[in-house]
Amino acid sequence: MERLHLRIEFDGLRLGPGKARLLELIRDEGSISAAGRAMGMSYKRAWSLVEEMNAAFAEPLVASARGGAKGGGAEVTAAGLAVLAAYRRLEAILLAEGKDEIALIRDALRQNFTDP
Repeated sequence: MERLHLRIEFDGLRLGPGKARLLELIRDEGSISAAGRAMGMSYKRAWSLVEEMNAAFAEPLVASARGGAKGGGAEVTAAGLAVLAAYRRLEAILLAEGKDEIALIRDALRQNFTDP
């Protein structure tokens, strides 16, 4: 089974499957720490990735609130949702439009090839 891992590199930012998944989990969980845990990463790493994305885009992709009596939380902003949707649409386009090329590459692999 083929999978596509799209990574777009801009000056100073790489946007790929990990950051897209982090945005999805923040959207679903309402928490950077919960999203990080779900991905097996520390809060510090998750927060670092969020800061990297927020610094790179004209509008922040994630808004967060500090903890307190009611607890903190995070949400993916409208800009973040738009970037995430565009990334997922691009993946779908590449899979659909590139199916013949993917098949050609797959068929050129050695028989019984497994990734070391």
